[in-house]
Amino acid sequence: MKLDGISLNLDVTLCCGQVFRWNKKGDWWYGVADDKAFKVRQINSELEFANADTKFVENYFGLDDNLKKISANIGRDEHIGKALRKFWGLRIIRQDPWECLISYICATYKNIPAIKHMLLNLSSRYGEKILLDGMEFSTFPKPEKLAKAPVEDLLDCGLGYRAKYVQVTSKRIFENDFELESLRKLPYTQAKKQISTFAGVGPKVADCVLLFSLGKTEAFPVDRWVERVILNHYVEKLPPELAHKLQKREGLTNANYAKLNVFGREYFGEYAGYAQEYLYHYERMNT
Repeated sequence: MKLDGISLNLDVTLCCGQVFRWNKKGDWWYGVADDKAFKVRQINSELEFANADTKFVENYFGLDDNLKKISANIGRDEHIGKALRKFWGLRIIRQDPWECLISYICATYKNIPAIKHMLLNLSSRYGEKILLDGMEFSTFPKPEKLAKAPVEDLLDCGLGYRAKYVQVTSKRIFENDFELESLRKLPYTQAKKQISTFAGVGPKVADCVLLFSLGKTEAFPVDRWVERVILNHYVEKLPPELAHKLQKREGLTNANYAKLNVFGREYFGEYAGYAQEYLYHYERMNT
């Protein structure tokens, strides 16, 4: 598939910390989405893929997002400008909301290798086996599977205290036939309020799920990397009292999270989530 002027940096998009079940083997990226394994690679302006159709790939990688328009909206200062130039073509992937929710519940206070390990264990144990190029992959387990999984078995997958959250949230979604896609139609604040009622979902997890799977590009997740970005490059734009509290580096309270989240959304606007991802990745790669 020719990208025909569509900017995409596949490598950066798949390794910038928004998805956890992709691995590169040679030139090809292998992953599982929409209950199927597929592979994809980029050679200049050509995107090649197998075991997925064009419409799915275009949607999954957000190729209809207008990066030039987004850049014009969020490129408000030299620092974000540097991030945009260095990682131009990074796109927000449109993940399955269910998998995204469980992934980010598992991601709490864990680094990326540990998150990948947990999700691999969950999928291998409770998903369906599928083959591609002679390799075995696993679909992400359905809510029913995780709802009925004993906490002890989830602990065996390396989830730690998150095991109970995963089980309780899975039960609620399965038993109530809750449709996460319904949150897509709600305004950001209402959708965030609803998703925050699930076990294990704090403000950051809620924002990640809204941004990476439910189309809320105004969501602005804040973690230690984003907090560091704001302290290093935007502190003069914060209220002095908040700046003083953050500079003590005593940890990010929910109250301070809310203030930084509001700052990000107000400063960067409707595509604050894109700004967050570029800044987050730029900070991680330059530290």
